[in-house]
Parts: sequence; structure tokens; C-alpha cells
Amino acid sequence: MHDIVIIGGGPAGLSAALYAQRNGKSSLILERAGFGGQITNSPKVENIPGFAQISGNEFADKFLDQAMGQGAEVELENATAIERRGDGFAVITEEGGVHECGAVIIATGVKHRLPGLPGEDELVGSGISFCAVCDGDFYSGKTVCVAGGGNSALQEAILLSDKCAKVVILQDLPQLTGERKLQDILAKRANVEILTGVKLRGYATENGEFRGVVIADASGGRTIPANGLFVAIGLIPENGAFAGVADLDGRGYFASGEDCATRTPGVFVAGDCRAKAIRQVTTATADGAVAALAAIAFLNARQ
Repeated sequence: MHDIVIIGGGPAGLSAALYAQRNGKSSLILERAGFGGQITNSPKVENIPGFAQISGNEFADKFLDQAMGQGAEVELENATAIERRGDGFAVITEEGGVHECGAVIIATGVKHRLPGLPGEDELVGSGISFCAVCDGDFYSGKTVCVAGGGNSALQEAILLSDKCAKVVILQDLPQLTGERKLQDILAKRANVEILTGVKLRGYATENGEFRGVVIADASGGRTIPANGLFVAIGLIPENGAFAGVADLDGRGYFASGEDCATRTPGVFVAGDCRAKAIRQVTTATADGAVAALAAIAFLNARQ
């Protein structure tokens, strides 16, 4: 039995484990995919205090090593439920694990949002991608589209423009919404085309293979030939499995304030899965610290 089970191994979960261990509480992190969360998709991060520049993967590796160095345990399992067990809880996993604990911190993060068009599930990983640093090399010398106009989309486009013959940015709003610095970089690149006010309407395929995107704009509809599409149109939470212990807002995020508490004493939430205005690595790690300290206070009060 552990003092605290943490669901999710991104910056919030790793921060929670670090604070738990340093305060004398045992912790177990359950992560279903890969440690580090969304930041591992960023080839270059320049807004983490103490690092002028670091890759998301390197940051995640350092953070995981730090937490484990303090004694945190980790398991690659997908948590699917939280049950009451006496004075504590049991976290149930898809793999059949039952992990008993005194408190739970949910730090499940978010997943990529898709346009929701017919046939896209079959194209994910075979024409539709989310990570330029992971998949960009497959499109060297080719044409790709990037759906989105925020910081994530613009960062993807910058990286892709170093490899691809042409990058077409598709933004459904009248203007890009990413940082001006990123917009300025892209504006200077001859192989980048920026289309605003366009809607994705479908995918062009041939024998099941991706061949381009169908768009609609003020002039009508047309197909943009492309070898791949990188989607960066936002993120969505996957918190439904834990709605029995923590309230959700209208968008599916945990309806918890800055104290990271839920309606269930002993269950806390942290990071991007929580309803909040700003989602950055720094706010995620801050949530992890707050949630861990709150869980520690809860456990100490029962002694």
C-alpha cells in the first residue's frame, strides 16, 4: 500500500510525486503511455525556469529521474476507476492492478483534438500526425498541411518548414492566434503558406492513402494536395472515468479551484485536466506541488 497514488506521469504527476517523497510519503505513479505528457512533443522549450533551452523529451527524462531518485515508484498501467476501501482508496487499472492508498491525485492531462471528419481515425498515424518532432522526418522534401493557428500549430509549422518542401497552415479564424514572434518567423519563410478563414471539410485519399485536405473558404471549396496533415487544434480531457469522485465542468475538465481539491476528501486533481485559464508546464508543476501538499495534509490529519 502506498500513501499516495498518482494517476498520470506528466509534469503535474511527476511534481506531485517529488513533493510527496520529499515530505516522507510513499508515492506510486500510474502512467498509461509515456512519461512527460504533452511536453514530449516539443522539440525546443524555452519557457521553463532554469533552462534557456531544452527539448521536451530531455526535460521529461530529467524530471522522471528526479522523482524516481527520491523514491517514487512507477507503473505503466491505465487507471480506470477509483474505489473506496475502508479509510482509503483503491485505484483499479485496465491491466487488472488494484493499488490501495490513503489519497489519490488525478493528473491525467489531455489528448489531441481531431476535426471530427469521416475517415480520420483510419488516417491517424498514416497521413494524420500530431508531433512534428516525432513524424516530421517522414515528410522531408514533401508538402504538408498544419491545422491550427495557435502556438502549438505555429511551432509545428516552424519545425516542419526546416524539412518539408512546403508547409500550408490552415486556420479557421480570420487571423493566427499564436505569439507574434512565431508568426514573424513563419512570415519570412518562402516555403510557408498561411491560409486563414478556412474550414477543413474532408480528406482526399487514394486507395486508402492520404492525398490532401478538402477545405472551404469565402471563394468556395477546393482540395489542397498534401502528403500529410499535422493537427494542432486543441486538447480535450479524458476524465469521465473519475466523474464518480470529482465533479466535471461543461467541457469535461475537473471543476476544481487552485486548491486542487475535489468533492471527495482525499482525492485531488492537478495539471491540464483541471479547469483553468492557463495550461503551461509551469502551471502543471505548480498544481502538482499544491495537490501533493494538500494530500499530505489530509493524510497527516488522519494520524
